[in-house]
Amino acid sequence: MTRVPLAPYPAPHGRTAQRLEWGFLPPNLRAYIERKCGSPVVSATSQTGGFTPGFASVLVCEDGTRHFVKAASVKAQRPFADSYREEARKLAALPADVPAPRLLWTLDDDWVVLGIEHVDARAPHRPWVREDLDVVLDALEQVADVLTPPPAGLALDDAADDFAPLVEGWPDLRVRRTDLDAAHLAEAEALALRHAEVVGGDTLVHTDVRSDNVLIAADGRALVCDWNWPVRGAAWFDSFAALIGARGDGLDVDEVLASRRLLKDVGPETIDIAIALHVGYFLTQCELPVPPTSPHLRDHQRWQGEVCWDWLAERRGWA
Repeated sequence: MTRVPLAPYPAPHGRTAQRLEWGFLPPNLRAYIERKCGSPVVSATSQTGGFTPGFASVLVCEDGTRHFVKAASVKAQRPFADSYREEARKLAALPADVPAPRLLWTLDDDWVVLGIEHVDARAPHRPWVREDLDVVLDALEQVADVLTPPPAGLALDDAADDFAPLVEGWPDLRVRRTDLDAAHLAEAEALALRHAEVVGGDTLVHTDVRSDNVLIAADGRALVCDWNWPVRGAAWFDSFAALIGARGDGLDVDEVLASRRLLKDVGPETIDIAIALHVGYFLTQCELPVPPTSPHLRDHQRWQGEVCWDWLAERRGWA
């Protein structure tokens, strides 16, 4: 079943990142990447989804092979180099039966570079369609099955600790959003502050499942990408997070909540707490300055926050 979307998704799907291009990488780095690929690069197609400025391109080599390579300068792009370093560490630890592209090689020097398996795949359609959402939820259920418990030796923060900063913006949010009912805001804040009661668990949780972080392969399966910042937490959390964009695009996600294996037994109050946690995070982050390397990030966050607020209001019976 579909419903009327709250508002169209405001960012250009698949064109939200301003990334480094192949020709702007240092010549010695390009030569290194070509050696790792085993053939000279004849074309590079930048993957412009997401919200980071690091290099991320599909490289086509002279021998016809394709490779997906990500890179960030340690000096000029340190936060993103750190993020790629963490992604490499997590990818290297994932068991083979996790539905994710495989890490093939890495470089950690003046640049952090990841050579990742190229997969013949597409992004989910936007607006979301139920068929794509079901395939993604199938993959997330497989992820939870395989990664409970997380791989031995992989240090992870607990979800409750990692999510604690997400509630710090509520006092400012209550002052700033005078267009929203004060009693409802206070109720939402009280829910969000209870997040530690519900997000714990013994599953490796991706924490950033959205349409630009999943791929649907030519064989019909979904793959989960961008494993930068997973935590140890509740097995249902990623499946829940995947519903936010789908609800904003008009899908009946409450029907999905009632039918999917990881979600159907999660209590309504627990779901409300998770939604409220996202309300506080997105409606706070969207007011920060727009990063010059990611001009659509704040629009994306504002839309997600309004979607979560509308969802919570409907579930709590607010006018």
